[in-house]
Amino acid sequence: MPFVLKHRASSELFACGLVNRYELPYYGVKDWDDEAAALGERESFLAAREVGDPADWDVVELEEMKLKMANVKLRNDPANRLFLDDGGAFRVVRRE
Repeated sequence: MPFVLKHRASSELFACGLVNRYELPYYGVKDWDDEAAALGERESFLAAREVGDPADWDVVELEEMKLKMANVKLRNDPANRLFLDDGGAFRVVRRE
């Protein structure tokens, strides 16, 4: 299962500009194939994107279908922020 970054205080999933396996750019949730890679790259990944304290972001496991649904919910729009509650429900909020 994939691993993603979830903000500890807000429950926001980390989304950014990415490139898919077909070399097409899209806006989606950053994921890693294994937990060790996610933990190992978390700090440098967030630092490269000038995100505050990397310790505020937890590495969490997300089912493959939930990850796909997360990217659908974002609608390839950087103005959207995606939150995942403890019950597994998504909430999308537009940036102002």
